[in-house]
Amino acid sequence: MRLDKWLWAARFFKTRALAQAAIEAGRVTQDGARLKPSRILKPADRLELRIGEARWQIAVLQLSERRGPAEVARSLYEESEESRHARLAAVEAKRLSGIEVLRGEGRPTKRDRRRMEQFRDG
Repeated sequence: MRLDKWLWAARFFKTRALAQAAIEAGRVTQDGARLKPSRILKPADRLELRIGEARWQIAVLQLSERRGPAEVARSLYEESEESRHARLAAVEAKRLSGIEVLRGEGRPTKRDRRRMEQFRDG
């Protein structure tokens, strides 16, 4: 089965196109070697994935060409213990760092823009 199809079926990526882009960018490796989206995947293959800041070290347990529920997707692979601990520790460190992402209210309204222009022009 193709690597990009399996990554999509295992719910690592929302679309096959995103899976292909990640593979071509070198974010999916096997023993440090870059892979192609069309690589034939077999059970017992070990993969390393980088998705955002998260790093996954997984072993392929089963193959599936269909994208099913999350519980079924989790049964397709097994994450190594050190990978799981490192990933969860990174999430916890980010949570405890106290850095908040402040989100605005969107674009300013016409009234807000007029007030900003009035303030700027004096």
